[in-house]
Amino acid sequence: MGIPLYLSMTSSEFAHCGEFPAHAAWMACHFSSYGTGLTNLPTRLPKGTMLILNDRTPVHGHDPKQIRKMLADTVAALGCCAVLLDMQQPNSPETQAIIRDVLTLPCPVCVSDIYAKDFDCPVFLPPVPLTHTPDTYFAPWKGREIWLDVTMESAVFTVTENGCHSCLCEPVGDFPFRDENLCCHYRAELQNDCVRFYLRRTKEDLYELLAKSAAYGVTTGIGLWQELK
Repeated sequence: MGIPLYLSMTSSEFAHCGEFPAHAAWMACHFSSYGTGLTNLPTRLPKGTMLILNDRTPVHGHDPKQIRKMLADTVAALGCCAVLLDMQQPNSPETQAIIRDVLTLPCPVCVSDIYAKDFDCPVFLPPVPLTHTPDTYFAPWKGREIWLDVTMESAVFTVTENGCHSCLCEPVGDFPFRDENLCCHYRAELQNDCVRFYLRRTKEDLYELLAKSAAYGVTTGIGLWQELK
């Protein structure tokens, strides 16, 4: 069996989806702006859905025990398979206290890399950069269970006599060549004063990347339903 790829869906997408993916994720619960608990908790979900909590609304005076109870009640009532704590605002002792309580839930709980180093739990990593191979990217987390964010990223690298700079771009044009190690497609364009390398990960590249990543501790992939459906 391959690594499961959970597709994150908003409440609107859940409400209007005719056929749910094999693995779905609720995107997302938030910290309340007017209380000490959570908002946007689901009331109906397909059994086995992953529950995501992020800190788009910053943690400020929220109650770890109340949050743990709200998540526990939702997981139990809806049959959620796991909880992802996608915390992206760093250096927050309050966030650490919340994570510590939520990790006691009776289901798998994964924590973003910003905080996971302080806890014994699966770690949620950003997408593998287009210029990295799985072995180098996952090396700092050797021995840890990894949940991986995946996306069909595209970028252009411009090489001039002064060096190289890169930026994200739309995947326009053909990508006739493939790099097996980077799991991406590419093309090169020679200009008068530079060379441009265009790199892109297709959906097929992502599935191959996930398959290769299993050797480095990756057990779960998480992407966007609107992108990968």
